[in-house]
Amino acid sequence: MTPKTAKPALGALIYFAAAFSLATYFTFAAVQGDYGVFRRAEIVVLARDLDVQLSQLKSEVAEMENLTKRLSDTYLDLDLLDQQARDVLGLLRADEIVVR
Repeated sequence: MTPKTAKPALGALIYFAAAFSLATYFTFAAVQGDYGVFRRAEIVVLARDLDVQLSQLKSEVAEMENLTKRLSDTYLDLDLLDQQARDVLGLLRADEIVVR
């Protein structure tokens, strides 16, 4: 009887190589992919930036609404009207001097 040499099981080797490749691919996709951890972190940061921008825009809109109300027909702020006449129309009173 001749001693048998141990042959590596080629099928098992291919199976484990395929399983390792798939595990590596899915791990990479879970971290780097379109729906991965890094993309989620980017989206969270973007959402925070957009919230800050939204609050700034809301304050600007509130300021514009206030100015619009102060120039409306039902409420007239004479100081604001004077300022707008000076800024937009370039009007001056007779006793004023313009220095540029």
